[in-house]
Amino acid sequence: MSAKTSDNELMDLLDRVATRDERALKLLYDLTASRLYGLALRIVANKEWAEDVLQESFLGIWRSAETYRDSLSPPLAWMGMLVRSRALDFLRRRRAERLHLNVPIESVEELLQDKDAHAPMQLIEASEQAAALHQCLQQLAQPQRQVVSLAYLRDLSHSELASSLKLPLGTVKTWMRRSLEQLRKCMARHV
Repeated sequence: MSAKTSDNELMDLLDRVATRDERALKLLYDLTASRLYGLALRIVANKEWAEDVLQESFLGIWRSAETYRDSLSPPLAWMGMLVRSRALDFLRRRRAERLHLNVPIESVEELLQDKDAHAPMQLIEASEQAAALHQCLQQLAQPQRQVVSLAYLRDLSHSELASSLKLPLGTVKTWMRRSLEQLRKCMARHV
């Protein structure tokens, strides 16, 4: 993605992708794929896997572009979150595949019974935590929400955030500290 590509351009492309404009998806891919591939590669640490994750992610973008809300996060942060989620899912699947290869046949049934007993509850808890985090993020002012989102999804340092957003370094540090404290307090109420 070039430095000239603005969030507005990406938002426009996502709007067009939501209407099933294939040319917009190709353009969006051309503008963002290298950066999103880099994120996937950092997570899965394998070039072929990162390519698979990127492909799955763009399918996800195609399917869910209409759910993107610019008030919640910048477009690249939203796409980065999809890539991160797909990459982590990919690693979980790979880990599960490796676990089953090393389990003696007589233990597979026990493993499946244990997994089935806990999985629904873990899914419910994870879903509740995600909903709580979403609500807590909504309570942050837009600039602070953007700083937290960019720091988390793009793995940017305070100075990189300040440079990217053209803000004083002290402001970024203060916003991060206050926002994270507000998120901690909010999340504590949901636990």
